[in-house]
Amino acid sequence: MSRNNQISETHLLGLLLAVVGGFLDAYTYLCRGHVFANAQTGNIVLLGVNLTEQNWNNVFYYLMPILAFVSGILVCEVIQTHFKWKKKLHWRQLIVLMEIICLIMAGFLTSSYFDTLVNIIISFVCALQVEAFRKMNGNAYATTMCTGNLRSASQQLYLYATTKQKSYLHNSLQYYNVILFFIIGAGAGSFFTNLFHAKAVWFCAIGLLIAFTAMFLNREEHHK
Repeated sequence: MSRNNQISETHLLGLLLAVVGGFLDAYTYLCRGHVFANAQTGNIVLLGVNLTEQNWNNVFYYLMPILAFVSGILVCEVIQTHFKWKKKLHWRQLIVLMEIICLIMAGFLTSSYFDTLVNIIISFVCALQVEAFRKMNGNAYATTMCTGNLRSASQQLYLYATTKQKSYLHNSLQYYNVILFFIIGAGAGSFFTNLFHAKAVWFCAIGLLIAFTAMFLNREEHHK
């Protein structure tokens, strides 16, 4: 399968994954203790603060999702190494399957007692996703956070303003589009979390199942 035909790097799949990313951020904030589990910058800052203040319980609380994120990156790399050349199942499909299973499990952990565990699970899931899906039409991007996308979108917009090359404008609009769909996902996450509470995360599993199906059908088509 050529790079140009890989659905895992298409704009459409990127938008779907951005919706999932925004949904998960809203979900963990509203339903799982006001935590943003997608990105780890806040956890790292608070880890340093609590280390300084010797609040050891909080150190453990903020260290666990960081370690879960690191584990997700390592697991993704191991899977890519060992499954990259498999014909039946692409390694990214296996990653998406792991995400789906983790999110289904998280939906069953309904008590507030399990919020820390769920945030760890979702940190792991987001690490899998951000590591497995790093390019969109050849450009680097992220589906679980917006800072890098906002920087890239603004840079491409500047390049278009100075060169008038439409490719830069096209890239910029794609990045801004991903940010927009991340916001849409956050709005959907807020809406469905208020309705279904802990089980709202299953909507993300459905979205990832759609992504898995699309990748599977794409591979089947190219194997004909």
